[in-house]
Formats: sequence, C-alpha cells, structure tokens
Amino acid sequence: MSVILRPVPVALIGLGGVGRAILTQLLSPPLSSRFQLILIANSRLSLSLPLPASPITPNNYLPILEAHGTQLDIPSVISVLSTHPDAPGILIDATGSDVVPALYSQILSMGVHLVTPNKKGFSGSLELYSRIQSASFPHGNALVYGESTVGAGLPILSTLKDLIATGDEVEKIEGVFSGTLSYIFNEFSKVGGGDVKFSEVVKIAKDKGYTEPDPRDDLSGTDVARKLTILSRLIPSSAPLPEGYASVPTQSLVPDVLADASSKEDYLSRLEEGDAYFSNLREEAAKEGKVVRYVGVIDLKAGKVEAKLERYPHDHAFATALQGSDNIISFHTKRYSPRPLIIQGAGAGADVTAMGCTSDLVKIHERIARRI
Repeated sequence: MSVILRPVPVALIGLGGVGRAILTQLLSPPLSSRFQLILIANSRLSLSLPLPASPITPNNYLPILEAHGTQLDIPSVISVLSTHPDAPGILIDATGSDVVPALYSQILSMGVHLVTPNKKGFSGSLELYSRIQSASFPHGNALVYGESTVGAGLPILSTLKDLIATGDEVEKIEGVFSGTLSYIFNEFSKVGGGDVKFSEVVKIAKDKGYTEPDPRDDLSGTDVARKLTILSRLIPSSAPLPEGYASVPTQSLVPDVLADASSKEDYLSRLEEGDAYFSNLREEAAKEGKVVRYVGVIDLKAGKVEAKLERYPHDHAFATALQGSDNIISFHTKRYSPRPLIIQGAGAGADVTAMGCTSDLVKIHERIARRI
C-alpha cells in the first residue's frame, strides 16, 4: 500500500546565486512533489504562489516578481507560514544579511521551521544564538537546520552532531574551510614548488568568481572564523565565544603594507605590494619540506579556536588531496584515533550549497509531513 505525504508549505527569501539554485531544485522532481512553494522574495519584493495563470519557472520568476511583487514584509511571511492550512511551514533564509537572522527566534517561536545557508545567526553573539536555541527543538516545536552554513553541501554539521549524539569525544577539528582560500593556496604553495605571485593567484581567483567583489572580505579570514564558531557551539565542552566569530583569533591575509588601502580599487591596484610577504612565507615552508595552507582549528585539549596560516608536510592530506576550491575537514575523536575521520569535496558553489539546504528540507519533511 503506497503512502502519500501532504506537501509542506515553503517560503524562500533570497534569490541570489544560492537562492536561485534552491528555487530550481524545489521546482524540479523529486522535491516538487514534497514541497508547496507558497512565496518567493528578494530583498525588496515578495510574490505569493501559485500564480492564477501559468506557474513560475527558473527562467520566468524574475520578470514576474518585478512586475507583480509587493513590498517584502517578513513578519507577514512568517504569519502566512504559521497559519497556512498545511502548517507548520518552512522558511528558507537564503539571504546574506543580518535582518532575517535577527528574527530567527520569533520565527521559530511561531512554530515555523527554518532552513538556511546564512551564517550570521549561528556565528554572531552568544545572546542571539541562545535565543535561537531556546526557541527551537527540543525546547520548542520548530526545527532549525543549517548544514550549508559550513562546507556548502558537505555533511560536516550532521557528522559532528552524530559523533556527539552517539557519545564520541571530539578532541580536535582541523580543516581548510574556505573554498576561496583553498584555491588560492593550492595554486600558490604547491608540493612541486613554483614561483607564481600571490597577487596573480588572487586576481585569477577573482576572475573565476571564487572571491567576493572585494577580495579582502575573503582574505580577512572572517568567513572561516564564522564557520569555526558554528562548529564550536555544537560541542558542549568547547569555548563559549561570547561575541561569536569576533571572539575567534583570526589571522588576516591582508599584509600590513596594504592595510591602508582606501577602497577595493585601491587594494587591487596595489596588490603586488604584498607579494614579497607571501613569497617569504612560501619559501620558509619549502625549506622545511612543507606547504602553506589557511586553516581553522578547534582544539579541545588546548582550549583553542583559531583561524590561521599553517605549514603542512608534503605527505599531509591538506597538501596533497585538495584540488580547486575543495574543503577538507578532519575530525580527531576518541573513536577516530589515531586516524581522523576526513570529509572532503566542493566547499563552494551555488548548486552544492543549495543541495545542502534542500537536503535539510527533506529531513524536516520526513519528521513533520502528514499523510493525506
């Protein structure tokens, strides 16, 4: 006997690269039969669905939104999801702003489930994070998932949660968490050597779309610090990090000689001024038979959480296993010792990040969907 599950209502806020990829996946089988998309929105406009005439598609949604959308009112979206005939619904926050994360506890307290790739709510102040946790399961009824906040579609958060839930003891997490910085150092500091300039690699990464429009946003290390904060807060014995990512010691890759760059354009035009600094780092590592990588480390024994440049021998996985913008994360635990559990794969890209979000949707669907 077959069982038909009632589609779960979903609203999607944020239609940038990741948001568009989520929309495409939601409108395609098999997800289209599991979820009922009732609203889409960008930062300005929202559009209620379904449309009276023809359905939206990944190709026509934008002109329809611009022509028929109304001003986005997030509280109203939450209200619609909480009172929908097939409620509780799910809100997907695919924005990169602070606005929606500030409302997470309110959203969850109204019984609306939440899925997001947005790091802001989980890596900000401990006060905000605690409010989110207090409003969500098991303290409340609503579920919150953010697998794609760390490692795009890689199962990093779910793996850590499973290790902890089954009684394993995490000793150390170490990894290359930034797809951008992974690409830059994979190209700049190779096992086989090389003399490519750091500025050249950064410019190529920017041209390939791996960096933010202002590369300093990536080179600051802030993204890695946010991911470390999210992971650290899942470990009961880890440091509290009261100010979130701002509490994580983070080594910036913007050298002192460029610290006074007044704008993105000024920084890019002067990028070569930092080449000597990075070439020296590479040469010092090479003398030791090592390469340079930008890593994040959570060391429970030492009580440290930090984002920094580190040197690794040529036979280390961080030196040999990475390609392109791969992420690689190693979990050193009581069970996985002396050989750690390693997760590796694409750590950036709209499609894989969207898959991390839609897989979270499936998890919620399996827990809450009602039979027709």
